Amino acid sequence: MAKEKVTIQHIADALGISRNTASKALNGSGSIPDETRNKVIRKAIELKYKQFAFMESESLLTKSSNSRNIALLTENLPNTSHFGSTLISGLEKRISSEGYNLSIHIVRDIELESLSLPNNFDKSNVDGIVCIELFDLEYSRLITDLGIPTIFIDCSAHVCFPEFQADVLLMENEHSTYQLTKKLIEGGYKELGFIGDYNHCRSFNERWVGFNRALTEAGLELKLSQCVVDDDRLFSSKPGWMDERLGEMEKLPSVFICANDYIAISVIKALKNRNLSIPGDIVVCGFDNGPESVIVEPHLTTVHIYSNEMGVKAAEMLLSRIHDPNQPHQVSHIYTKPIFRESTPKLE
Repeated sequence: MAKEKVTIQHIADALGISRNTASKALNGSGSIPDETRNKVIRKAIELKYKQFAFMESESLLTKSSNSRNIALLTENLPNTSHFGSTLISGLEKRISSEGYNLSIHIVRDIELESLSLPNNFDKSNVDGIVCIELFDLEYSRLITDLGIPTIFIDCSAHVCFPEFQADVLLMENEHSTYQLTKKLIEGGYKELGFIGDYNHCRSFNERWVGFNRALTEAGLELKLSQCVVDDDRLFSSKPGWMDERLGEMEKLPSVFICANDYIAISVIKALKNRNLSIPGDIVVCGFDNGPESVIVEPHLTTVHIYSNEMGVKAAEMLLSRIHDPNQPHQVSHIYTKPIFRESTPKLE
């Protein structure tokens, strides 16, 4: 018998609180007392609810003012399909081995617009900051201006590194996308399109650069008419949006290189809606090697991210910064690996 999926309602029922209160506590919204929020997170970890299944029992909790605390700031807490959930697990285990706790702070739209910190963020109780899924450049500057040791795991596409007063950790994006694109070109494909907003974040931008480098070296023209590089928010704006965008193309390319697996899977669905076969009629590639990449049919060619190792490395970079705040800032990349599956043909 299949195990029942844990929901927010299960957490609320176990604690004797409303579903709305439990939801607000998990999402960092509303004026939820720290004590209530901690109880909800502990129960989410205990019941292995979504991304909290990766956490230890004392992770992501707001601690007393005399504890050593590292704050995680994010616009969107990564779910279990996102590489960030495993990354946070590696990060939390590494900092806890040094006696630090990890607290979580959701940055809402209202705080982005007003350039204000989350209500539950206490600067005096923070030894270091980790930013993940935080791509707004002005808000990033607000964080770096606090003068607290900070690391960004991915960052705004518009960051100017010599002036950016924080360490940055990225997965290797450019060369892996370049390798993947080059391999397809060598396999005989001459019309290739890119799908994803290359201004969404630094990693997407580097993937775009790698894609274009492969085209340039092969003497192939970039055809923007065969790309979808709209604002990232539009990609999930409404059902059928990808179908509409592909339908607007006068001619589809022979290959779509997508900025991540989520986008690639939506492209595969849209192509199937047009009765096209993958890879028979068109080849599709993603990036992330998320769980869905081996669930979708055909299985998706993608790029593997060593998420747990990134979490450990991020922790070590931040701990080093805490111990020596005046050292030069670092921009580091962690190795990634292209994985060829059934959404591309077998290539020699």
